[in-house]
Amino acid sequence: MKALIIIISLLVAPIAMSRPISYVGGHTLMANSGAESDNIYWHYTPSIKYSLGLDYQKDKISGEAFPSARLTYLINRKNTATSQRNLYVKTGFGLDSSDNHFYSLSGDWETRRLFGGFSAKQVSGIGYDLFEQRVKLGVAPYLGAYGDLHTWLMIESKKNDLDNKRITYPVLRFFKGGGLIEFSYHKKTDWDIHLMYRF
Repeated sequence: MKALIIIISLLVAPIAMSRPISYVGGHTLMANSGAESDNIYWHYTPSIKYSLGLDYQKDKISGEAFPSARLTYLINRKNTATSQRNLYVKTGFGLDSSDNHFYSLSGDWETRRLFGGFSAKQVSGIGYDLFEQRVKLGVAPYLGAYGDLHTWLMIESKKNDLDNKRITYPVLRFFKGGGLIEFSYHKKTDWDIHLMYRF
């Protein structure tokens, strides 16, 4: 899986902000590798309010692999002259077993300089149940023009009910055009890598 992610990252030369709903008619391809799982996820956005997608995940805790269908719905969006706020509900159901499913609530607020986001996610049916909470804060060290390479310095904190311990770690995000790459590291979870390309 890590080799596939490296190959995708080489193909995804341009680096964009991670949004669970793209522009209408747009497609998004994502690959993630982390301590708990590796996955590849594609979604299509038929409406400004929702996206539909397919996900293939290899769970590192249970050792199981499973495909799922996903839906993301935009509950609320508020745009101002200097900021944007979003609130989403996300869900996914296993294609090979209806016992595999998740649902989550996530939100973000950002300006060109500052970012804040959160998520609360319940996962069931993959050999265990998991509830996870995440918070991410970030700052852009410089303001680039449209089409430039953009950089975010971030910090993320997460906690789940498997070990009931909070871990906090740095995150580095780069994006340009339709692509994004994000790296984070913590001694407990090792490297997390997130790649995204929007087309």
